[in-house]
Amino acid sequence: MAAPTNFVAFVFLTFSLILAVQARNRHRPNLEYDERQEDGPNYLIGVGRADVTGPAAEVNMMGYANPSQQSTGIHIRQFSRAFVVSDPQNTTRTVFVSVDCAMISQILKIEVVKKLQPLFGNAYNESNVCLSSIHTHSGPAGFLQYILFDVTSLGFVRESFDALVDGIVTSIQRAHDDVVPGDIYLNQGELQEANINRSPTAYLNNPESERAKYDANTDKNMVVLKFLNEQGAGLGMISWFAVHCTSMNNTNGLISGDNKGYASQLFEADMNTGSLAGQGSFVAAFAQSNEGDVSPNTLGPHCQDTGLPCDLETSTCNGKSELCVSPGPGVDMFDSTRIIGHKQYSKAKELYNTAGTQVKLSGPVQFALQFVDMSDVTVHFNSSYSAKTCKPAMGYSFAAGTTDGPGAFDFSQGDTEGNPFWNLVRNIIKQPSAAEVACQAPKPILLPTGEMTFPYAWQPDIVDIQLLRWGQLVVAAVPGEFSTMSGRRLRDSIQRAVVSKGLPEDTEVVVAGLSNTYSDYITTYEEYQVQRYEGASTIYGPHTLAAYQQLYSQLAEDMVLGAAIDVGPSPPNLLSRQLSFLPPVVMDTTPLFTHFGDVIDDAGSTYHTNETVSVRFHSAHPRNNLQTQPETMQRTVRQRRALFHIFSWAHKKIQNFFSDPEEELEGTFLTVERKKDDGTFEVVHNDASWDTKFQWKRTNAIVGHSEATITWTVSPGTPSGTYRIRHFGHSKSLVGKITPFVGSSRQFTVNP
Repeated sequence: MAAPTNFVAFVFLTFSLILAVQARNRHRPNLEYDERQEDGPNYLIGVGRADVTGPAAEVNMMGYANPSQQSTGIHIRQFSRAFVVSDPQNTTRTVFVSVDCAMISQILKIEVVKKLQPLFGNAYNESNVCLSSIHTHSGPAGFLQYILFDVTSLGFVRESFDALVDGIVTSIQRAHDDVVPGDIYLNQGELQEANINRSPTAYLNNPESERAKYDANTDKNMVVLKFLNEQGAGLGMISWFAVHCTSMNNTNGLISGDNKGYASQLFEADMNTGSLAGQGSFVAAFAQSNEGDVSPNTLGPHCQDTGLPCDLETSTCNGKSELCVSPGPGVDMFDSTRIIGHKQYSKAKELYNTAGTQVKLSGPVQFALQFVDMSDVTVHFNSSYSAKTCKPAMGYSFAAGTTDGPGAFDFSQGDTEGNPFWNLVRNIIKQPSAAEVACQAPKPILLPTGEMTFPYAWQPDIVDIQLLRWGQLVVAAVPGEFSTMSGRRLRDSIQRAVVSKGLPEDTEVVVAGLSNTYSDYITTYEEYQVQRYEGASTIYGPHTLAAYQQLYSQLAEDMVLGAAIDVGPSPPNLLSRQLSFLPPVVMDTTPLFTHFGDVIDDAGSTYHTNETVSVRFHSAHPRNNLQTQPETMQRTVRQRRALFHIFSWAHKKIQNFFSDPEEELEGTFLTVERKKDDGTFEVVHNDASWDTKFQWKRTNAIVGHSEATITWTVSPGTPSGTYRIRHFGHSKSLVGKITPFVGSSRQFTVNP
């Protein structure tokens, strides 16, 4: 038996080696393009999308820092959209990822890169991976590693963090696996009536000669990239436009990508005909830019009690910041989200389709990254004058909030004096040093976060600055929220730097906001003196922008020249030290003689266009299963991380060979289904759809009762027919067992 056994072992090992080589090659873009003529496509391009939606119930929303703003369901899901760009020879690769979340946390990028390593080796690393958020204020919190950002979420929320990490990694996997030869086209144009400056008095403090260069106190320019394969078919699109994702206000409890998330959904629906929301091969990202002082709430700040304009300097009404709110252009926050989202989509589609003004990108793919201790940067203004940045600190006006989401108590914007009472409260927590007070002046310090280290750091000292270059385009990935004028100055500095080292005069620079690390706001020196919310939240002091201009300019020069770059000090990884005080789900039950998924209030019999179907179910806590990815995808991700991932790959290849591949349906808490002629049902909407809402509430916290209300508004163009609504969830027993359930409404008729 020894000889047959050895032969079987030899065959098995040979087969395993072949599979391993094939699996390794599968994660490399097709290199046949190397043989092509010089007039072929200029790049290798891949796009991918994945769900990153976090816990949809009883978790604080990130952005407004409002403890009472808890997640209560889903309006539209959050997604990660990845774009891999490589040179034709596949020697230099980059990936830009736009994520539907409030900001990118340092620990988030650290973990994403860490999880990419076993999948692709060093193909993706901290230097060539750029993660940028759209800055929605309607996503679950608790995914940052510094104390200040996790206070209102009761600490770190593992479900929020894992959903983001896994979804971002999956989107990059999908983009990597679909890399093809292609071209990138750049276009730009102005979008009007989609943003206003929410701190106009600070903007006016900039030099008049500088302001005279621009037509408005916000950037109206939209930059669009069109990604095509070598046959000219669309693969994807990135739009950069500066506007806060605060159309959904601080009373909202439904998870949403806000105006940019909706714009992505509209564009993708156009390009992926017949696909569900969040599905289809075409990927459209509406990325963030220098939106620090830019609001989508275009009606401007008014007093809620009188309807009169707020005080311009302080954004108060009768001395109270809570009453000063800037409404959006719609009848409510959902309508405002729709209007601002549609404006961005419409302009991006116009620029995408306008061939005459598009520039075809050509030239090298480059990237550069450096970690910098922003609490200790010396800025050299000239040979005889220099200044330094400061340890992080938050000013009084930070607590006043903004006209998008006001603060509380007696804080107001524009405060350069402070308050004896709040100074006393502050000193109980931590009194700032005299050096910090002097460095941050004229900011009155409310929280000296850079000097607060218990139980661990409150805000970052070390941040990463990063540049990506695709031909004539340079993407400046910035670790915070640059104001309008700050972004303009940074773009100009980088553009001058790259041109000085040989790049053409028409090189475009775009600011990708809230990328890789979050370090709050960056205003100009002049805006900082006014101490509006943005200035009070410029944590490294009045010379922060000048420091970034100096650092990015040097980094840009080094990137263009291919010079060696000192990566700098590594940021801390505080994941193992995170504290969480968010209570877990204990159990779910239903009232006597009922079951999970049973209908409480059913649908009616007939509906027409613009009418809303509503069904209420006995439900369970959404945190039991986030419904973020289908179980098959979750298994695939886990298996790929394992030592023997090659066998799962081979099994999937064999399955695909003998069957037609189906588009995977991402997880959902609901479906709207239409009855087909053969009596079966097809899904026409999921919980990522704009037309649906999934709303959850606890009805008895002691015994674990809860209800889910699912609504569907029949939009124009909906086919007539028979429909039903289904609800999907998972219940948790007292001993911790998780059990799936499904509920269904009655069948009803739609007659538009």
